[in-house]
Amino acid sequence: MLIRQLFDQKSCTYTYLLADEESREAVLIDTVVEKLDDYHRLVQELDLKLLYTLETHTHADHITAAGDIREQLGAASLVGRQSLANCVSATFEHGDEITFGQHKLKVIYTPGHTDDSYSFFIPGPQAMLFSGDTLLIRGTGRTDFQGGDARRQYHSLQSEILVLPEDTLVYPGHDYKGWSVSTIGEERRCNPRLLLGSEDAYIAHMSELNLPNPKMMDVAVPANQQCGKRPFVDPGF
Repeated sequence: MLIRQLFDQKSCTYTYLLADEESREAVLIDTVVEKLDDYHRLVQELDLKLLYTLETHTHADHITAAGDIREQLGAASLVGRQSLANCVSATFEHGDEITFGQHKLKVIYTPGHTDDSYSFFIPGPQAMLFSGDTLLIRGTGRTDFQGGDARRQYHSLQSEILVLPEDTLVYPGHDYKGWSVSTIGEERRCNPRLLLGSEDAYIAHMSELNLPNPKMMDVAVPANQQCGKRPFVDPGF
């Protein structure tokens, strides 16, 4: 399988391009509108047929390129069933499989960061997890807005993610220190939020973070509920 990890410096967001090398069928996970030209270039240079754009959740820190990609490249836009976006091509839910060529992404519902948070898992000799904002490298996603819930996130981590094979590669939705990949085993051993010892300790820790809202939140959330279309703002003259 061909995989490319693209980085948006402004929002520290990772986008993942996954493609089957025989059929050339491909998917994009968590696109950023400012990187639209990069996606076009890669699809063209690598001679790919882009089937889908996938969102791990409704983002508050950047605007998706899903709507533009659907219009320009014909790729269907897919989001989780709990999403409020009504502009998408289709939705997915826990247990679904998204196929491109000979590869399958297993859909895992992992709420907690938001109420529409999902992760995508590719089993096999070298398993891979695209964890969105649920599991980060040495961290986890905040749980204080958009239906976030620390208790639900704790259970998503313990029941859905940390039960995966230890050598599963973890590709997060963001990183703020320049780290690009980890493993399930490494995060079990080294992630401080996974070493707090109990559900209550995790909930208490998350409640004490007191983080400011993302700067783009008031624009990004409504735009992402419209597949990346920015809401009209009356200039007042």
